[in-house]
Amino acid sequence: MTLSATREWDFSSEQGKANYKAAQRRYPAQAIVDLAALRDNMRHLVSVVGGPHSGTAVMGIVKADAYGHGLVPAALAALAGGATWLGTAQSHEALLLRKAGIGPDRCHILTWVYSGAEVPFDELVDNDIDISVGSLAGIDGVAAAARRLGKTARVHVKVDSGFGRNGFTPAGFDAALAKLVPLAKEGVLHIVGQWSHLAVADAPDVPEFVASTDMQVETFKDFTRRMEAAGIPPEIRHLANTAATLSRPEIHFELTRPGIGLYGYEADPAMGTPSTYSLKPAMTLQAQLGTVKDVEAGHGISYGRTYLTPSDTSTAIVPLGYADGIHRSASGFDMEGAKHVTKPGGPVRVMTSEGPRLYRVSGRVCMDQFILDLHGSAAELGIHEGDNVELFGPGRGEDYAEPTADDWGHAADTISYEIFTCLRNRIPRLYEHATDVLSAEDLAKLDPASIL
Repeated sequence: MTLSATREWDFSSEQGKANYKAAQRRYPAQAIVDLAALRDNMRHLVSVVGGPHSGTAVMGIVKADAYGHGLVPAALAALAGGATWLGTAQSHEALLLRKAGIGPDRCHILTWVYSGAEVPFDELVDNDIDISVGSLAGIDGVAAAARRLGKTARVHVKVDSGFGRNGFTPAGFDAALAKLVPLAKEGVLHIVGQWSHLAVADAPDVPEFVASTDMQVETFKDFTRRMEAAGIPPEIRHLANTAATLSRPEIHFELTRPGIGLYGYEADPAMGTPSTYSLKPAMTLQAQLGTVKDVEAGHGISYGRTYLTPSDTSTAIVPLGYADGIHRSASGFDMEGAKHVTKPGGPVRVMTSEGPRLYRVSGRVCMDQFILDLHGSAAELGIHEGDNVELFGPGRGEDYAEPTADDWGHAADTISYEIFTCLRNRIPRLYEHATDVLSAEDLAKLDPASIL
């Protein structure tokens, strides 16, 4: 009999159960996304800005395949939760949303990362997708596409308020205004918005960073004044990311852009935990154990012999590795190993006959697998090949022994964002509560095999 470290999944039908079994046959790991959690996180973020009639709209950021959660399912869940905008960095994802049937009558979509020399501006304008312009070449490219189509392009002017990435600097803004003003008057461009990115809004515990954010806000407001003076006042200003949405109501303006908050995480552990902000992590990553075997004390584990078993023990293979997006930096070392350092590896929840236990990656993460030292006899612990183990989930309380993506971020010296977005598509994505959250019309936009 195999054991499971995850909760019982809420299947919508017998077909949902069959989809789950098929996914396990296809691959020995699955990423299960709770669409109800995504919807509820968005509902909460909408309430944080004052509700749907507050004058502040909310954009669900679904870039990077919705932070690894799945572009179209996450977008639909965000809309179900009250988002009226969607945001994708890359233009092809914006076009995929329109292709999936999310039309301009339902929500606005903004895209912002491209080379001004090569991007399908024509398709974006034709599909009523809002385009960020933050370079002179970008302005020229959008304007040329709008003229070819005979259709006004909706643009958001990106300004660099101190982040140092995309956008016009204060010194270069006059040249941008010189291009934008006549194009707006001609009707080639519709200046919808002005926006920028915050660099350190997720560090409220560092006075220097709080002051830096204050400076960015003032610089942003100065850009607004310059646009107003030029005769192209922005209709919508947006600056607040997840951190600022949750902690700086004075800069909610007409639109906020929560990203990681939609997926149930705080912007940085320095801000607290998801529960601090009434958010629930939406993804659970599980796997089915491979080989379970007994080994003697002093046995080397994985490449480089960076971990040696301290006593007679059993080991278990988790069939996920860096080719799946499991960070090699989440490897676990011990003092007896070749590096002579103790470094905890990524955590895994394993169910035993005595209850759940947290184990750590032992030795180096390999391309397709990593190893757990069970620190005891697998036979006595009731651990077998095929058991369902959990790498991370919602983190249901201290007594539940459930790791989160924040825990994996700590083990890999990175952040939860990277834990999600690095998960490869060879891991099946499955969607729980899809039938509760989505209308029949929206359900039809999902791969039927992905619905639990």
